[in-house]
Amino acid sequence: MNSDHILGISSKGFHRIHYTDWGDPGAERVVICAHGLTRNGRDFDFLAQALLPDFRVVCPDFAGRGNSDWLYAKEDYGYPQYCADMTALIARVTAGGKPKHICWVGTSMGGIIGMLLASRPKSPLERMVLNDVGTVIPKAALERIAAYVGKDPRFNTFDELEAMVRMVCAPFGPLTDTQWRHLTEHGAKRHEDGSWGLCYDPGISIPFQKGPLADVDLWQYWDTIACPTLLLRGARSDLLQKDTAVQMSQRGPKPALVEFEGIGHAPMLMAEDQIKVVRDFLLGREL
Repeated sequence: MNSDHILGISSKGFHRIHYTDWGDPGAERVVICAHGLTRNGRDFDFLAQALLPDFRVVCPDFAGRGNSDWLYAKEDYGYPQYCADMTALIARVTAGGKPKHICWVGTSMGGIIGMLLASRPKSPLERMVLNDVGTVIPKAALERIAAYVGKDPRFNTFDELEAMVRMVCAPFGPLTDTQWRHLTEHGAKRHEDGSWGLCYDPGISIPFQKGPLADVDLWQYWDTIACPTLLLRGARSDLLQKDTAVQMSQRGPKPALVEFEGIGHAPMLMAEDQIKVVRDFLLGREL
């Protein structure tokens, strides 16, 4: 695994977008793994290793998360900025050499960004995995997220932080102690006073504060997507409801729908059964 960065530009200046890079830089098949709202690219370490050596796997930290810069203007946190940054990343990984084949694996917010990119004419995305996100984001799920995002909690010890992560992220499913520790370590920030917190800019919550929350409808984008798509759902998810997932399987790219029992929002793509279905799809195998 290597790491690098690209430069993005927002309304107030340039910012660095950090990414981890797995595999052969000259590989013709590239998978970009895009994380959820408060997470970071290291969520995909287990999946990335499983996709080697068939793919190069690139896992960015979106602006305001992980090792990427925080934006000067908090109102810039939003999908136009994220799509612009990912366009720059795609330009980086497709530059030079033979033509590259780009696949996208997006969890939650990362999946919405994938949908927006895939819906555009001449999109470079050739295959896409949407992990527990769909064309309708229910108001109730947004209210749940708004209740915790941007709160900037502080803890005296790392173990206290991990306990909070396990509680808030319990819908991720039955992860191992090693996996919970991994998620906490790469999502943690040590403050100057010695306390522990989360490594994202509280300003990412600005979109949730702009007015009354309502259902988000993305059908207009979905119906223009043509690339082969796989839709994953936690069977207990409140963000991707079952009826929405079924409708998605019948419209647009008409993806195969795979559900994981005992999991809510969102499957972390760390368990062997979750990794296998993603890998098989990206390799073009029958599910």
